[in-house]
Amino acid sequence: MPGDRVTVSLTDDAQSSLEQLTERTDENRSEIIREAISFYAANFESARASNSDALQTYYRMLTTGEHVLLDVDLLHAFLDNVEDDDGPDPEFLDTVDRVAAYHTQEYAQRFDSLGEILEWLSFCGFLTVRETEGDSYQVVFPSESVRWFMTRFIQRSIDDLPFEVEVEESVSKVLLRECEQ
Repeated sequence: MPGDRVTVSLTDDAQSSLEQLTERTDENRSEIIREAISFYAANFESARASNSDALQTYYRMLTTGEHVLLDVDLLHAFLDNVEDDDGPDPEFLDTVDRVAAYHTQEYAQRFDSLGEILEWLSFCGFLTVRETEGDSYQVVFPSESVRWFMTRFIQRSIDDLPFEVEVEESVSKVLLRECEQ
């Protein structure tokens, strides 16, 4: 089957990982190394991308069980069904506000600026951020329902931070400006 032979020097960590994989998969070392090279080649762009820190952040978020992947259509289905002609369901708003209040404490310990919070929320996929100038950010949402939901969440989750936020809303975009208190 394989034609070319390659000799590779392994670090202690790589040697240990290879031994663990051979035990877990019951495959021989050569097959595991061939599969690893094929996988690396297929995922080369992701492995070498400058946003590999973002991939690590996604990984940490998902493995803690605190965050989940959610199809955007499913999110829209949720948001569309909590609102009627009179506006959003008050119980739903109370729940969103409780979640935001919890995050207020977390954000106060973790973030120093609106830009840092928006960058974090962009990892979650709820929004896209474009810094305009200084402490102003154009925030783009995938829909109007996500805009009202996330704008409310942002406004209520920054209460304990040492700045105010001015909000200028559009249909699916919002301009946020960080201001002194």
